Amino acid sequence: MSRIGKKPISLPSGVEVTIDDLNVVTVKGPLGTLSLTVRDELTVKIENAVLEVERPSDSKAHKTIHGTTRALINNLVEGVTKGFKKELAMKGVGYRASLKGNTVVILAGYSHPVNMEIPEGISVEVPKNTQMIISGIDKQLVGEFSAKIRAVRPPEPYLGKGIRYVDEHVRRKEGKTA
Repeated sequence: MSRIGKKPISLPSGVEVTIDDLNVVTVKGPLGTLSLTVRDELTVKIENAVLEVERPSDSKAHKTIHGTTRALINNLVEGVTKGFKKELAMKGVGYRASLKGNTVVILAGYSHPVNMEIPEGISVEVPKNTQMIISGIDKQLVGEFSAKIRAVRPPEPYLGKGIRYVDEHVRRKEGKTA
């Protein structure tokens, strides 16, 4: 039974949700506009500033897509009201990042700097040269771009050097003993 799918989504003030004939849910809020194409089997209803997703049957396929669709629509509503952000920290001698126009320049122990183009709809801040804050209204875009930056030099378990999320815990290993 999908418990997530049965939860109603309360729409905060300032958020407009429209559903067209092709089952495209468009959410417009103070930070921007996002849209999602919902599968034809599911129905999306709005009553009294509460959005609900309903499924036609209790088959396993309908249950799984029911909860996923509800979570995706909830992420749209949360994105246009609050937005999403990920914080990255760099640990290691000489590891640092900077912004040059629309690119992030990362020095992570390689013989060359790594340049990464910032995608549309994402903003990157570098408060310190060892910290990055990636923010935007699309949760998937923010997570994907921060994962690409982390993949430049993932944290290694022996010295803990690398690029990691601020709240990430890296399990340390003991080195060889003589």
